[in-house]
Amino acid sequence: MSVYEPLDPAVEESARQVVDCALTVHRKLGPGLIEGVYEACLCHELRKPGIAFAVQDPVPIVYDGKRLDTVLRPDVLVNNHLIVELKSVEALLPIHEAQTLTYLRITGLRLALLINFNVIRIKEGIRRLIL
Repeated sequence: MSVYEPLDPAVEESARQVVDCALTVHRKLGPGLIEGVYEACLCHELRKPGIAFAVQDPVPIVYDGKRLDTVLRPDVLVNNHLIVELKSVEALLPIHEAQTLTYLRITGLRLALLINFNVIRIKEGIRRLIL
């Protein structure tokens, strides 16, 4: 698969739902809080319509064909097919995108949303990353 192949419609729908929930959280809280507050509130919004998700769920690391004793913990995994990485920083940096792309490669998933809540307009804080 590549970025040129269309994403599964279910993945696109999950992404739309997460963005809607992030908009709701940002509208109610605004910028300036710590990441954990936004994570808890986003999960609350995801829970309301019954969206399946896991928070900080351990993902095993396989390196050089061997499963290691360490794990990766994406912030939120939605419907087992969408990674959501949350930040509350002055600006998203290239390293934040690189980290999120690494999460996609390790998990074998294709789409991640990198969301920075510490912005005036939330649409400026959302990045779609696709493999």
